[in-house]
Amino acid sequence: MNQTSRLGRQLAEILSALEKLGVQYALIGGLALSPHKVIRATQDIDLLIDQSAAETVEQEVVRLGYQCLHRSPDVGNYQRKDERLDFLYASRSVARRLLAHAVALNTSLGAVRVVSSEGLIGFKLQGLANDPRRTQDLEDIKALLHANRDTLNMVEVREYFKLFNREGLLDELLR
Repeated sequence: MNQTSRLGRQLAEILSALEKLGVQYALIGGLALSPHKVIRATQDIDLLIDQSAAETVEQEVVRLGYQCLHRSPDVGNYQRKDERLDFLYASRSVARRLLAHAVALNTSLGAVRVVSSEGLIGFKLQGLANDPRRTQDLEDIKALLHANRDTLNMVEVREYFKLFNREGLLDELLR
């Protein structure tokens, strides 16, 4: 893993901690875009972990110097100086399946377990559905659809749009 950047060192530290704890993870968010042919700048780390590991992981990241900004049954947000770390807790069957099927892909920060393109679209869509002001999520969805159109499982992608009652948006994006 490339540890020359601050983000690279931060990711290496967090992944090492998760591996020591035996916690399965998958990269989601802005850093997960690059192995899916979409490049954009980001300053934080977003990871999917099983909800059952949330307490153990929080204890570890606090030990590493992070402060909890917010914690709910679905997410945990942490900060250490200017380093941001967000966890999405997999509790529903779809998220657990995406976590279980994440594979190690090459990123600019080295080989990291990353959620599938379809799953990333689903998480971005969830973010947009939760807060329509999250226009970056819509831009990421557009970019993922464009860059991966020939390889995406469109049945799975459509299921995510159906789940959030946004099938019309998918049809619009595909035109």
